[in-house]
Amino acid sequence: MILHSWLALADCARGREPDETFDDEAMMALKTAMALAAGIVLAGCASHYTPTPLAANFPTTKQAKLQAAYHWGVISNNIEKSIVAELKKSPPRPVFLNEPRDPSPFQRALTTQLTTSLVNDGYVVTRSPAGSLKVDMDVQAVTFTANRPQYRYHGERAALATGVWVLSEIEAPLLGGVAAGAAAWDSYDWFNAQFAPGATPRTEIIVTVSVSDQFRYVARNTSAYYVADSDRILYGIVDPEPDEPKLTRLFKVRGDM
Repeated sequence: MILHSWLALADCARGREPDETFDDEAMMALKTAMALAAGIVLAGCASHYTPTPLAANFPTTKQAKLQAAYHWGVISNNIEKSIVAELKKSPPRPVFLNEPRDPSPFQRALTTQLTTSLVNDGYVVTRSPAGSLKVDMDVQAVTFTANRPQYRYHGERAALATGVWVLSEIEAPLLGGVAAGAAAWDSYDWFNAQFAPGATPRTEIIVTVSVSDQFRYVARNTSAYYVADSDRILYGIVDPEPDEPKLTRLFKVRGDM
């Protein structure tokens, strides 16, 4: 009875008299109507009030993973360009890079590379802070829990033939771009080469570079990066030594033997 009612509604929607035969068009209209009804029912079941906000994922983004000294130079150049763009808004003044007292290998390299970039861009970099803008660098290391999930692409890959892969449920423009270069590069490699190998690192660093005088900040840049967990010592992270197992045990003996 319900099925006939849905079919009658489908026929009326198409502007014709109800028919007892179930042709393909009627069945398609029936499936669409039932899906719409199911969506309305499910929406009505959603709770409008919760004691706490619902945990939700952020939209997909990418964060660079530092794996070589060359990468340090890349981020140093990006930071320098951001700082220079702000410095150009004020009258030119010499700058002094205030290196931390006990710098990590990463901080030392960042100071050196920033100095080189600023000098090459024509800025006066002094060896004394007197009368100069001070450039401070702060590197904050944070450690998250292990085994964080990482969804590297949306859809499922499948081999169509040797050297030919398909990834379902992706946007058409992206697929078209991949297909255009498929003769030169296996598309499966193309999808995965942009991602760093291995699991999501536990370690991330937040790098902040500030330019200021005694009264105000002139420029400031903050960025975050993944780092390989095996390279933590390069960023000033010293993990505590694991406790050694006890090989002896003491017993207290009381009374006469």
